[in-house]
Amino acid sequence: MRVLVTGATGFLGSHIAEQLAHQGHSVRVLLRRTSDRSFLRGIDVEEALGDVTQPDTLPAAVDGVEAIVHAAGLVKARSAEEFEAVNAGGTANLLSALGQTPRLRRFVLISSLAAHGPSEDGRPRPLDASPTPVTAYGRSKLKAEQFVRSWAGDPDSVGATIIRPPVVYGPRDRQLLTFFQLARWRLAPLLGDGANSVSCVYVEDAARAAAIAAAAGDAPSATYTVDDGSVYTWRDLLAAVEQAVGRKALRIPSPPWAYAAAAFVSETYGRLRRQAVSFTGDKVIEMRQRYWVCSHDEISRDLGWQPQVDLAQGAALTAAWYRQHRWL
Repeated sequence: MRVLVTGATGFLGSHIAEQLAHQGHSVRVLLRRTSDRSFLRGIDVEEALGDVTQPDTLPAAVDGVEAIVHAAGLVKARSAEEFEAVNAGGTANLLSALGQTPRLRRFVLISSLAAHGPSEDGRPRPLDASPTPVTAYGRSKLKAEQFVRSWAGDPDSVGATIIRPPVVYGPRDRQLLTFFQLARWRLAPLLGDGANSVSCVYVEDAARAAAIAAAAGDAPSATYTVDDGSVYTWRDLLAAVEQAVGRKALRIPSPPWAYAAAAFVSETYGRLRRQAVSFTGDKVIEMRQRYWVCSHDEISRDLGWQPQVDLAQGAALTAAWYRQHRWL
């Protein structure tokens, strides 16, 4: 099967391309001329030059493919408008280019639990519950989902699968690298009491879910969440990181205002440098939510996917990769 993967030079997208290639699929990746291809070394892929924000580059990229995994998107941006232009607008552009792909059987969107919103009571929210995103990122991913559902509702369209991962971690991840670096320096900052709960999924497990969905050509359109089967507090996460780096870190409980102040400094720096930063006021809003939890029951029932790596194993594998590549 020939599969187009967007966002394949990124963290999760590169693992998706790798999973598909290892399963024997013919993988085409959408790349800009300036894309960093380092995560794709050693993976047999066909390159298609293009950009989801440039509609005229997309028809050639989608020509002849049987499945698409759309993993391209921003996780940090200079504004809400930039999130929407890429995450939502880029999805709309890609869908608009699909009128010339008669062999297409499945469209997979990599969304985010942020589009669905946090839980109020610590239990996974039903997948059909009204979405309640709390950040600009979450709202942009929700709009992308809405575009996909509208497209898939057309009688002439093929099936669509939307996957909403929670916290994804593993080799090649820069977002959580800071926690490993701080633990190595024996520091472990906590927001409040560290009891906020989150679901997690190891990146190779998340990528395998996307690959399985891409190959499920005849399955009905559906939305799924994925996780490793457990719910963790932030203290649990830090403990796993400590064990992985072999250091006992000093736990530093910090009040919300301290995180808000740090986010203000980070955002000010970003504005002055005219670049996107990861730590923002929206990120603090996300971190302050008591429960970011989900379940993999539905995708296991429908597609047979099961997680294979738990947090302790995943943190150890991640730390080993960081050391091997001198990130840690």
